[in-house]
Amino acid sequence: MISREKALALLEEHKPTPSLMQHALASEAVMRALARHFGEDENLWGLTGLLHDLDYPTTAQHPERHGLETAEALAGQLPPEALAAIRSHNAECNGSTPSSRFDFALRCGETVTGLIAAAARMRPTGLQGMEPKSIKKKMKDKAFAASVSRENIKQCSLAGLDLDEFLTLAITAMQTCSSSHSA
Repeated sequence: MISREKALALLEEHKPTPSLMQHALASEAVMRALARHFGEDENLWGLTGLLHDLDYPTTAQHPERHGLETAEALAGQLPPEALAAIRSHNAECNGSTPSSRFDFALRCGETVTGLIAAAARMRPTGLQGMEPKSIKKKMKDKAFAASVSRENIKQCSLAGLDLDEFLTLAITAMQTCSSSHSA
């Protein structure tokens, strides 16, 4: 399996924007927290979160390829279940079908990072002191972070978590990530 150092170098080779790199690191943190919660392989889930959008710089104009190209590029470097999760995080566009806890965890875990990050930018204290209830309120406002799929976030139930528990876990993971990777 690819090491985290090699995964970070691979990301850099694909020239992510600063916001895409922040998303990758936040997704990694959330996926590691989900793995801990479920007793799964934290390193595997974290690397999957870190690398899930590897192809985004080249597939942004071709969403039907997003996730598929990453899975192809990482074949042999991540196990099949991680490649399946990467493909299915963009199932709406590429025709994949999420089916496992891992698949749904990546779908809701990577999606929620956008909503939490947008909410943090609106607060004087950023992520500090953020509560799940404030994120749930933002979820109801369809104009706020309009591109973030609320339906994908709600798929946390298919991964085995209720929304409050999932949001608490994700906020805490992102707080930890932002304090250790402040940029």
